[in-house]
Amino acid sequence: MTKKRTVAKADQYAEFIDAAKSLGCDEDPAHFDAALKKVARHKASPDAPAKNPAKDKRK
Repeated sequence: MTKKRTVAKADQYAEFIDAAKSLGCDEDPAHFDAALKKVARHKASPDAPAKNPAKDKRK
């Protein structure tokens, strides 16, 4: 890689880190899990089957 390209990648990396920090992202797994739970809540519907019937037919 050329020096100019390496500097550009370093600048892009720094901008990404700044953007992630401004959005409240960090490297703490507990913080990540808490943020994920805010945006990705999934509850199975009560009438959803417990098992996939297609998998049972393959046996």
